[in-house]
Amino acid sequence: MSLQVDPLNIIICGVGGQGNILLSRMVGRILIQKGYLVDIGETFGAAQRGGSVFSSLRVSRRKNHGPLIPEGKGQVILSLEPLEALRMISVFGNPEVLTVYNTQPVYPVGVLSRRFSYPDLDQLGAAIRNLSRACWAVNATQLAMELDSPIVANIIMLGALTACGAIPVTMDEVKVEMGNTFPASKMGLNLRALDSGYHAIR
Repeated sequence: MSLQVDPLNIIICGVGGQGNILLSRMVGRILIQKGYLVDIGETFGAAQRGGSVFSSLRVSRRKNHGPLIPEGKGQVILSLEPLEALRMISVFGNPEVLTVYNTQPVYPVGVLSRRFSYPDLDQLGAAIRNLSRACWAVNATQLAMELDSPIVANIIMLGALTACGAIPVTMDEVKVEMGNTFPASKMGLNLRALDSGYHAIR
């Protein structure tokens, strides 16, 4: 598996506390181990208050490109939250973008206090599909609940990203990186989460 475009511009996004920064660093390390040049930029925003958080990865065989992805030049968007997927597509998307997103929303305080409204989920999903060349929707939150561990929704999404073939990373490579990232006591759960996301796509 190799790059279809160079640089490959990847956005990994969500809200504070969902673990997307961990995902970006894991994906970056895997790609570096494979010999790619990887530049990673992270935007935290109001992460501690559940605000938008995203990482940009620029992957190349030829040279470093810097961490900032130009507007309209994203090729892959992995989102842990549906509205954040649409936000990223609106800035970095184009007719060729590939999107993988968690369908379960995280409602901000303004929505919970009824000061603001959250978009209709069916309309939100339709907008994401219409703005993507290909789109994979996974209820990673529900799958994580089935594993009795909501915290592994991000690893489920990593499995889904690996399955759809949007980035040059294999399941075996992800498992090696997980072994370097998580303690042995957590590996069983995280491997089940990874497989759950993979099979949700396949």
